[in-house]
Amino acid sequence: MRSPDPVDASAPSIGPGVPSGLIGPDDILRYDYDGLTAEFDRRFGKGEYHAGALFRSLYRRGASDPGALPEFSANPSLAQSVRGAFRYSLPEIAGRVGDETAYKFLLRLRDGYESESVVIPMRQYKSLCISSQVGCKMGCTFCETAQMGYLRSLDAGEIVAQVMVARHVLKEPIQNVVFMGMGEPMDNLDNVLQAIRILSDQRGLNIAQSAITLSTVGHVDGINKLAALAKNPPPHGFSRLRLAVSLNAPNDEIRSRIMPVNRQWKLADLKEALRGYPLAHKDDFLFMEYVLLAGVNDSREHAIEVAEYLRDLRACVNLIPYNPRLESPFGRPDKEGVAHFYRWLMEAGQYCRIRGTKGKDAMAACGQLGNRALKRTARPAAMAPAS
Repeated sequence: MRSPDPVDASAPSIGPGVPSGLIGPDDILRYDYDGLTAEFDRRFGKGEYHAGALFRSLYRRGASDPGALPEFSANPSLAQSVRGAFRYSLPEIAGRVGDETAYKFLLRLRDGYESESVVIPMRQYKSLCISSQVGCKMGCTFCETAQMGYLRSLDAGEIVAQVMVARHVLKEPIQNVVFMGMGEPMDNLDNVLQAIRILSDQRGLNIAQSAITLSTVGHVDGINKLAALAKNPPPHGFSRLRLAVSLNAPNDEIRSRIMPVNRQWKLADLKEALRGYPLAHKDDFLFMEYVLLAGVNDSREHAIEVAEYLRDLRACVNLIPYNPRLESPFGRPDKEGVAHFYRWLMEAGQYCRIRGTKGKDAMAACGQLGNRALKRTARPAAMAPAS
């Protein structure tokens, strides 16, 4: 077998099926079910009987040794070839911090960077907030991740690894996944969608697409691309995937000031994209995330503007009291201010909810992920493609 070519950790995965540019021992977590089956056929002349058994063992039990599976018992040489062809090694947990409401864990990636994920206990299940990038290029002024800048995108395997560590190492019964960690998912959409195919496969982790939320700052091109894919049902379509949009402002003046993305796509552009986004069921909503910044976007007039903007969209506003980043110039509204804004929205006819804050004291809450020291101390070698 030829020596493996270098792999760019930020290279897109072309799916559904087989990741792009991968030859030789590569990360098995980058492959969805159909892709792994096709790769077994290409490499070994075998098919779903063997590939499916390994896929189910890997994701359901976290067990990756083909030699331990009855489907391989009659062919130990095949098991040995599979071991040499695929790499399965979950990232090291580089840190864990939390409070009584939630905790985040850091995974050390092969190039020295770290991903950050948050385990969030809910009433009847546990949710996992995962990252799609290391850092972020969107530059939202209230967000800690933005202070890192953009370092690189995660590949599909690195995204899936966050769920695998939570389930099989930390033993957390994760049933819900939200792409609300570090990074703008629409800037890494191919890898994000490949990861969702893997996460939602009933033969593996079995996290329903209706339990997966992709959150964007309002990346119009990405929303339009996802809308086209959402017109088709799973497994190759994304009709049940939930979409959340960080609105955070009632008008272009305020939004452009706190979210630079609004200088490229104004609120009118965003609304046009949202009008074209298909909602598969009558009880589905577009989730509009609204971070309340004291004295910036939290007045009665602002609530009325928000309600008017969303008037003809099937949307639910999630109100999020601001979780301050380090050295933040913004303030967090008090409970009374949040309750007022909620009442103003409801009186204006806009359905909304107040999202409870979890992990704030551990810098694990919404908008608080990121390690600025990674950017400050990053060596040139850390920017090299992962091997």
